[in-house]
Amino acid sequence: MRILVTFAVEAEFAPWRKLREFRKLDSTDSDCFSSRIGDGELTVLLTGMGCKRAWVQATKVIWDGDVDVCISTGLAGALRPGHTVGETLVPANVLASKWDRVVPCDPMLIESAVSAGAKRVASFYTADRVIVRADEKQRLGTLADAVEMESGEILFEAAAFGARVVAVRAISDTSGEDLPLDFNKVSTEEGEVSIRKIVQEAVGSPGSIPSLIRFGQQSRQAAETLAQFLERFVRRLAVSPEVPSHEVMR
Repeated sequence: MRILVTFAVEAEFAPWRKLREFRKLDSTDSDCFSSRIGDGELTVLLTGMGCKRAWVQATKVIWDGDVDVCISTGLAGALRPGHTVGETLVPANVLASKWDRVVPCDPMLIESAVSAGAKRVASFYTADRVIVRADEKQRLGTLADAVEMESGEILFEAAAFGARVVAVRAISDTSGEDLPLDFNKVSTEEGEVSIRKIVQEAVGSPGSIPSLIRFGQQSRQAAETLAQFLERFVRRLAVSPEVPSHEVMR
């Protein structure tokens, strides 16, 4: 079985790298990492926030489109008050706002994620920017349970290659809290968060520093919880007879 897992940025992936041995693949221009899992192969790809890196081309280089399972993961903001920091959610559908379409997640992958400890929800909303204010989160809460910036595009493209797809995200901020900074202003063209820009924003608004520290702690907690979940989840997939591979299906 070949499993592709995508994160936006290194900080989301870092706790999992402490739990499992990954080797960096130098044969591509993207940030790709590989690990063995049972008889299968696990690949992690960092896409940048909002998929600003050409992840589809990188996937073709790695697998020639031969991915059995694609998992879009990382952190997300809660849009409804029932979801708390550190919870891992798995949706039935992802609303891709960029194309105004709904991407369904694979039912068997959803069930496996729930068995591994994820909370089942109705939907994620893939936004084209970081949603900063609580009032905007609450408005989007009429549409979805959580907001992120990558899953809609990733799952749509991976499904087109024949992969079975699912999104799983850990909550870093609740629906009732504003983000401490406008992260749209501190990201690079490659979709990375610029520490230099964060420092500049914080210096210009020193009152935001306590909230920024708290948000960093919440994000780290969520990423660590997510790492534990992902390890359980991919191990289940690697041994599950209910998730066929391309090799079996051919």
